[in-house]
Amino acid sequence: MTTKKLNLSLYAVRALRAKLQFATRKLAAGVVLGLTLGLSSVNSVAQDNPVLADSYPERYTVVKGDTLWDISSTFLRDPWRWPEVWQGNPQVENPDLIYPGDVLVMTFVDGRPVLKSLRRETVKLSPTPRGTRYDAIQVIDPAAIEAYLNSPLVTDDNELKNAGYIVDGFDNRLLMGKYDQFYARNILDSEADEYRVFRAGRHFIDPVSGESLGYEAVHLGDANMLKAGDPSRLSLTKAYKDVTLRDRLRPIYTKKALPFYFPKAPENEALRGVILETPNSETELGALSVVAVNMGEREGVEVGDVFRIRSQSVSKEDPVTGERYKIPEENVGIGMVFRTFNKVSYMLITDTSRQVRPGDVLVHPNAK
Repeated sequence: MTTKKLNLSLYAVRALRAKLQFATRKLAAGVVLGLTLGLSSVNSVAQDNPVLADSYPERYTVVKGDTLWDISSTFLRDPWRWPEVWQGNPQVENPDLIYPGDVLVMTFVDGRPVLKSLRRETVKLSPTPRGTRYDAIQVIDPAAIEAYLNSPLVTDDNELKNAGYIVDGFDNRLLMGKYDQFYARNILDSEADEYRVFRAGRHFIDPVSGESLGYEAVHLGDANMLKAGDPSRLSLTKAYKDVTLRDRLRPIYTKKALPFYFPKAPENEALRGVILETPNSETELGALSVVAVNMGEREGVEVGDVFRIRSQSVSKEDPVTGERYKIPEENVGIGMVFRTFNKVSYMLITDTSRQVRPGDVLVHPNAK
């Protein structure tokens, strides 16, 4: 390989790849995957060394706005194999975090690629120490998933039965918006100051087993406790939709910070799931779409797990013989799990070679 220029810009790498990718590929917010999705149908898991991306840089200086997925895609054909090449700096606190200004250097040890960070310490007049969790680059674009980190998203019959609920609007109002007050009962933790207002939406049903996986918890708004009691009196501080009687409440204790994790392949190579649907009931999905999948903590799915997306196999009639035949599953994209529940997880589609649809299949990313 020829020697690369020092501090090669990530944007130059993106531009080079964009010319070579499908014309219909949706590139947004810097979420870029390697050039090859490895489109083949043999179900095996690769165990060889991680394959470096075409035109990978020998050195790269991290800039503000980069994400770990961007950088991993710059160095590796398969970004989920980042943990296999990354060597954090043990001499610094939080050695796995990467900050703008850090210089990443690709080296080789016994023929295996190893990526190291040379941290550039800078003098700041601010008393705030460099290297806080919030200074570090994020795994994926925060704008794509932040709304899904602090909303309930999934609920079940047990929570719906035990959650607080609205019984009356102030001045007998039936529909309430921002700043309106209301009464609620069954608020078991009246010590909390803030509450999330939600209602049950679509019923998630496993398309394979028919099992109930829970309900979409539609986030309607937030409310502050004004006076605890039975009923308690609360005021809406945020309202995204009309709030009405029987809508549920759950306490808000702390906001979820954007989690830090490595993109990785699931430990269980046999995991196989299905895309359920999107929060907005879209039927054709591209990069940066958020979807629910029929696997969760019960199946061992973890935040950061990456899955290969395959179109579902369909049965068709041969126009000549009239016989039935099956169109095989084809690789159409990659997705990463960013939030898990017991039976359901939410996944961000990071890359597509063609449109993804509800019902498409999820397999181990190294499956060929």
